[in-house]
Amino acid sequence: QLQASGGGLVQAGGSLRLSCAASGFTFEDYTIAWARQAPGKEREGVSYISNSDGSRYYADSVKGRFTISMNIAQNTVYLQMDKLKPEDTAVYYCAAARSIVAREIPIESYPSWGQGTQVTVSS
Repeated sequence: QLQASGGGLVQAGGSLRLSCAASGFTFEDYTIAWARQAPGKEREGVSYISNSDGSRYYADSVKGRFTISMNIAQNTVYLQMDKLKPEDTAVYYCAAARSIVAREIPIESYPSWGQGTQVTVSS
């Protein structure tokens, strides 16, 4: 299971840190990702981190503002979001896939998903 938390209301330019805690499996050989879905829009992959090779990915829309990290001991992945913009407003979800699978599919196709956490950025 994946449990996302840390969302909230913040002013433009502010910061939030999302957490994704995993239970029932460990991160070894897994890629953990964040995706978001704004009202009326398709779910969009935002970032991922792979424990198997340490690779990270960021969507162009968040590159330079968001940072993904992993605490293996706590089985938790974080998404530090800085310089937030109103267009970052969305429900944010964390997702998981075995790294060997994750290499071949987009974030939106990952098989395991947690519940979302709402992020609202006011202008």
